[in-house]
Formats: sequence, C-alpha cells, structure tokens
Amino acid sequence: MHYGQNERVDFMKNLQDLQGKTAFITGAASGIGLGIAKVCAKYGTNVIIADSRQDGIDDAMQFFKENNYPAHGIKLDVTDREAYEKAADEAERVFGNIHLLINNAGIGARRSLLYEATFSDWDYIVGVNVTGVFNGIKIIVPRMLRHGESGHIVTTSSTGGASAVNNVGLYCMSKFAVSGLTETLAADLQGTNLGASVFLPGPINSSLTVTTYQNRPEHLKDESFLADKPPTGSHAEFIDIFMDPIEGGERLLRGVIRGDLFIWTHKEFERGIKARCDAIIRAFPDEPVNEARAEALKAFNTLTYNPIYDAQTTPGAPDWD
Repeated sequence: MHYGQNERVDFMKNLQDLQGKTAFITGAASGIGLGIAKVCAKYGTNVIIADSRQDGIDDAMQFFKENNYPAHGIKLDVTDREAYEKAADEAERVFGNIHLLINNAGIGARRSLLYEATFSDWDYIVGVNVTGVFNGIKIIVPRMLRHGESGHIVTTSSTGGASAVNNVGLYCMSKFAVSGLTETLAADLQGTNLGASVFLPGPINSSLTVTTYQNRPEHLKDESFLADKPPTGSHAEFIDIFMDPIEGGERLLRGVIRGDLFIWTHKEFERGIKARCDAIIRAFPDEPVNEARAEALKAFNTLTYNPIYDAQTTPGAPDWD
C-alpha cells in the first residue's frame, strides 16, 4: 500500500500518539540506544531491545519491568543475517507489526592514523556500522512495507558522519556511509507509507568505548588490538557536559514526528558542518554551465538534484527545554 503526501504528513502528526506501535532498536541495551528505548516506551511504544550482549539486555530490561513498560529483549549480532531474520520474526510474534526501525547498533574505532589501521579494524567496523545497518534495512523494511501501516526508519550516524575527525578515519568512513545509505533510502521511500531519517548525535554519555572492546570477535583481534588496555570507562570526566541519552532519545523522536531527514542534537557542530559544505561549493569550477550536458543529465533523474533535501526545515527549541 502506498500513501500520498498528505497521508504521509498526517502520519507524522499522528506519530505523537505512539500507543501500541512497535519500535525495533538495535544496540539498545546501553547508551544512546537505551535512551531511545526509554523515550519510546514513555510515549507508549512497544520496545524491542536488540543487543549483542545478553548481560546488557538483562540489566536494561529491569527499567522496563519496574515501570511496567512493554519491552522484549533479543540477543542479536547485527552482522548475522540469519539471526537478524529470526529476531524480526520473534519481534513480530511478541508485538505484531514493526513501525519504527532504529538502526542504532554501532562501534567506535581506536584512535590511529588511517594508514596505520589494520585490516581487522576495517572488517570489524564495516561489519557492524555499515553491513549491520544494511541488514536491518534489507530484513525489516520490506516487512514494514508489506503490512501497509505507516512507519519510519532512523539510522544513527554521527557528527563524524558529516565532517572529518582526525585519527578516527574508519569511524568517519562508516558513519559517512550510513548517512548516504539512509538519505538514499529516504528518497527511495518517497510515495510509500514509510519515511527515513539520519540521526547525527554529538557527544552523549554512553559506554561505546567499553562495548566496542568487549564485542570485538576473536577472529578480528590482532596483535595491536591485544596490546591495547581494556578501557575502564567512557569520558567520565565529561559526564556533566555530555548530553544525557534520554535527551538524545527525545531529540530523535521529535525529529521522527517532524519528518526530518537530518536529526542533529548539538548546535556546537553547526560551524564545522557549514565549513565543510562551503568548501564543497567553493570546489566547483568557476565556469558557465554546459546547457547541453545539463539537459542530458536530466535523464539520470536525481543525479544532479534531489528534492528530498528541500523538505528539511529548522526545528525550534525542544519542547522540554
């Protein structure tokens, strides 16, 4: 079933009533993912806590049990496609149709010069941060389209998915990749009952450094990795400055309700992003447009211009501030 633009807009308004809808959230046992899950539950959504760590799921589920929120934990390695299919089946058995897919599972990268990163570093980060996101899109989005109810897909990228950050090239690469993947998904979903957003959070209190170390499979560990000391915390000295995961979840859900393509969390990154965008514009050759070539390029549809970017507006201050 496909909906017109008016129906799509109405759905975005009605998303404020999330009662009974189901959110499938990966990497949901801690950090940003858990913050998103708690916010979804607060607004009446059934929540699937999908995570690769069973102990993390067990700890996270205590919150939902104590608050009598409908939630169900599923141990899931997002790189395992067969397990992902089974997880989607289980989610539907427990809560019925999935309406929100939050591709949040991700890992960080060891700080190093790009050319000093290892092949196992590459395989690990691409497997989780890129392939894991595509697996979610490939396995769950067709189910969402088939059931014919309105829904939304969000992929967690990063401020590092829109601007280069020194010494974490593999991380930036993976987050740039899923930003582009999700922007294209949003374009592909135009005219359907689904929308898509890229979530670009700045620093949010989480255990990403620790879980990145804990989750690295044995076959992707190398000598340089084994020489590293296991991290004991995640930016503890900045806990009063970094954003709380609950606020991050609120900002994500607000962006979904608004139908935003891009969901940012931190104003502090605007200057850097603008600098990159301005640099891209300055890099175009200073010459007249070849009109014949421009006309020919129209045959390639959205190659030179994609209207999905026109719909993005500027959100005001969050309602909870």
